[in-house]
Amino acid sequence: MPSYSVEPEARSWTATKVVSVIVAIVTVGYMLPWCIACVRDVPHWLVFWINLLLGWTIIGWIVALVMALRAQRTIIVQN
Repeated sequence: MPSYSVEPEARSWTATKVVSVIVAIVTVGYMLPWCIACVRDVPHWLVFWINLLLGWTIIGWIVALVMALRAQRTIIVQN
């Protein structure tokens, strides 16, 4: 009795698989400064735009990260 198996018509190269994993990781890390700013309740829209438009440069990404990690604004509320 013959046995059958199902295989894809064309297999992707190992290099393609490795590159796709690296791109996925980098993409997640790209918007990390904006995510940090949102979670910390720092004014985050300027961080978003700097990160989106200049994050592709290392300096722009670092500037956005520093802005996200800056001190939070606090207010005193009288009860």
